[in-house]
Amino acid sequence: MMLERTLVLLKPCTIERVLVGEIVSRFEKKGLRIAGMKMMQLDDEILADHYSHLVGKSFFGILKESMMRTPVIAMCLEGIDAITVVRNITGSTNGRLADVGTIRGDYCMSNQQNIVHASDSPESAEIELKRFFRPEEIFDLGDLNLPRLYALDEL
Repeated sequence: MMLERTLVLLKPCTIERVLVGEIVSRFEKKGLRIAGMKMMQLDDEILADHYSHLVGKSFFGILKESMMRTPVIAMCLEGIDAITVVRNITGSTNGRLADVGTIRGDYCMSNQQNIVHASDSPESAEIELKRFFRPEEIFDLGDLNLPRLYALDEL
């Protein structure tokens, strides 16, 4: 059994709309475990690194400004196939197109103010987790509640 870890950022719009508990609850109710969690204020350096693929785009300034309005909450979630599971729970990037029942489909109408950021691959999850967490900020939870989340042959 291989637990996968992924990064989720609860964006400033989530903080402003007082949806943190609701969003965290969605991940926990699914069975994902929180291996790390912290609130942090993003700055120019981390945003330029995190969104390096968007730096030259016309909307980058607006994106950067919106991501610095309030602190964000960074989470390391873990579970079997956690990256895919999180992406399915969050839904399409554009909230107007996201399926009802997904976080974005239920809580946003925007392409940018879309509640969460979630890693899109094992490679990006590894890079992003290192960007937002020091090793000692991610915890090994061992077998805690795993038998209640998965069938024995999945472990």
